[in-house]
Amino acid sequence: MVNAAAIVTPAQMRAARAWLGWSQDELSARAGISKRSIARYELGRSVPYTDTLVALQRTFESAGIRFEFVGMIGKGISGP
Repeated sequence: MVNAAAIVTPAQMRAARAWLGWSQDELSARAGISKRSIARYELGRSVPYTDTLVALQRTFESAGIRFEFVGMIGKGISGP
């Protein structure tokens, strides 16, 4: 379940994509988010709107990825 207070980190997103074997293009298509937004966030060049981050997190969670947080700080992922 998406935790509105915790934000998925760029490192968690890269790790989740790697775990699933997804390219940025595939994540973009599955989440309905532009590849440019994904790439910029993963590189630490921007922070997307909260709705965008929630959509990305839900997309990963629907594929079985679970994001681990300590408080509001992203610490890792686990998967199916």
